Amino acid sequence: MLLRIRRVGNSFGVLIPKTVLAEWGLREGDMVDLVRRHREGGHEALDRLKRRIAAAVVSACTANQIRAHGLANLYRWKQAGVWLSAYEEWQAILESASDGELFAAMLGRDERSNRLRQSPPYVGLLPRAEVERLNEEASA
Repeated sequence: MLLRIRRVGNSFGVLIPKTVLAEWGLREGDMVDLVRRHREGGHEALDRLKRRIAAAVVSACTANQIRAHGLANLYRWKQAGVWLSAYEEWQAILESASDGELFAAMLGRDERSNRLRQSPPYVGLLPRAEVERLNEEASA
């Protein structure tokens, strides 16, 4: 994820999207441990991590569970005024009856799948510990 550094008073900061905070299980006031690391292949590594998280969701849940949870998240985010163009694509995929289309978006290696996985509506389906483990493995 690329975040733009912005001026905040006499300091600098970054804005983390609500959807990412929800995926990480964080709320206002929680502490975040920022570690400075140089990673090779930043975008490729992030794509691999997002694909591994999607694969874990597919392994743990049925297509109908993913659809129901994803559509509930999209509805909630739209009501909260947090809406990205990718969510319209996800909504169409989740509302279709095609498991193949859903799994292709979640697990595909093409540009569209990579882009859609950056804003996944299926966050919250995996236990927090599982997501943390996948993140730690990816950063090792």
